[in-house]
Amino acid sequence: MNRSSIDYAMQHTRVLYVPDRRIDSFGDTRFNFRLVSEPMDEVGVCRIRSGWVEANRPRILRPADLRGIETEGFSADAARFFEWMEARGARLKALFEYGFRFGRSDVSEELVHDAPAEVAERVVKESLSSGDPFRAVIAGVDDAWEVSLLYFMMEMIQKSHEINIFDFRRRGLL
Repeated sequence: MNRSSIDYAMQHTRVLYVPDRRIDSFGDTRFNFRLVSEPMDEVGVCRIRSGWVEANRPRILRPADLRGIETEGFSADAARFFEWMEARGARLKALFEYGFRFGRSDVSEELVHDAPAEVAERVVKESLSSGDPFRAVIAGVDDAWEVSLLYFMMEMIQKSHEINIFDFRRRGLL
């Protein structure tokens, strides 16, 4: 995947249904995602990927030269995503120093013969009625769906930031 593919995915990814929960300050957090995308070579078809994406605190403290963001279950494109983010001025130093780990698992997919907007609307309605506080619905780019998934995780990190800072201050860590 090249930088223009990542650019395209970042510009066209939208989080349609945001989970009620945020990323835990001191533990692991798993989100149950539905990612809706339209294959580039088929008209009137939508792909729905379902699975889990997680943000984990490091299991062990690592020396500075071995710190970084780990991605488990993602392709090599995930590393390119973080390089792309840094090249555009994203401040990822805290993620790298902390040794954050992202993972994805239990991914399944199905093809649905319907308009993407209608499929996305149905998936959001299902998520609303599920009552799952960890459910997320993402509209993404089919060929770069992992980038769309990581975009969602970065958005959740930003939404969790204030809560995490409060937790760190409350425990005297800041």
